[in-house]
Amino acid sequence: MSGTASTALAAATVACVAANALIVAADVARAGFVLANSAEVGLRPAALPYLAALKGAGAAGLVVGLAGVTPLGLAAAVGLVLFYLCAIGAHVRASVFHNIAFPVLFLTLALSATTYFTTATM
Repeated sequence: MSGTASTALAAATVACVAANALIVAADVARAGFVLANSAEVGLRPAALPYLAALKGAGAAGLVVGLAGVTPLGLAAAVGLVLFYLCAIGAHVRASVFHNIAFPVLFLTLALSATTYFTTATM
């Protein structure tokens, strides 16, 4: 892989960490937009701390991966991909499409992180 592509994927991985850290903070704070979105897709507010923990673990795993434990970074990235596929599925199941771009963006960042760690383990 070229140096430019690797740098772009590393930057996207850092962006994935930042985006997930921000949404974890919003989940924990029970921000209005989080509660509204959750209600639209049929998610009980009691589930938010568990979802925040999953996203937080993913972000932490990416950081550890960036620090040199590449297999853990890859596992965290794959976990985030699966998480956001489920989030998109929840939007589709509930026919909530007006804000589906957000989980799609998070999925794209997680896929970039997966690609970064996959190429780093080769």
